[in-house]
Amino acid sequence: AFVAKVAQEDGDAVIARTMVRLGRSLGLRVLAEGIEHDAQRAFFSAAGCHGGQGWAFPPAMPAQTLAQWWAGRSTPQPQPQTRSEPPPLDLDPPFVRTPTGVVDAMLDLAGIGPGDRLIDLGSGDGRIVLAAARRFGVPGLGVDIDPSLVERARAAARTQGLAHLARFEVQDLYETDLSQASVITLYLLPDVNLKLRPRLQALRPGVRIVSHDWDMGDWPPQRTIVVPAPDKPVGRERTSRLMLWVTG
Repeated sequence: AFVAKVAQEDGDAVIARTMVRLGRSLGLRVLAEGIEHDAQRAFFSAAGCHGGQGWAFPPAMPAQTLAQWWAGRSTPQPQPQTRSEPPPLDLDPPFVRTPTGVVDAMLDLAGIGPGDRLIDLGSGDGRIVLAAARRFGVPGLGVDIDPSLVERARAAARTQGLAHLARFEVQDLYETDLSQASVITLYLLPDVNLKLRPRLQALRPGVRIVSHDWDMGDWPPQRTIVVPAPDKPVGRERTSRLMLWVTG
């Protein structure tokens, strides 16, 4: 059912991208069914689907017409079969907007204020860094691997007069220098958090880390809160779980 609205609904789009990535990470060919128009077709092509079927492709045809069409196809030559390793697991989290109320709750949970420096890993449209700059005058860096999202965040910073505080870079979050941060915010995926955990635990004492929804495995947070999120684009529960760790 989510295929029908992938071009309009963020939640459905996240589910679809995640399923495609899961299939590819297992070495499978991924086929999208129910493709009815060009927008859906373009979405699944960009998401990495190997193919699709539905009304956006050639429609059903009578048996005789199908036989004639098939007879006109060239016969593919058999290719030698080789064993290959499945592709590595894709650990680039999809962009999901953090609701405004949750953004404010994350900053409040971190106790952010004058003298802090914020880094938001997987910053999307930049709303967490922009909120910290607007509410507290705190300088921040947002990093994201998607150039279009980084440009959107930079444009928002210019429009809001916050470009002197809010900086955004196209960057791999696994390679980002975290040494200058006193606050780090995350809205990623469980496997991404676990991959980042050794670097976070090695930071100097006193760095506050706030994660939206996903924990750090057996590294327990110092504090956990649940906040309302009526406009959350994913999940059945319209709440968000926020967790705080303090290094050292």
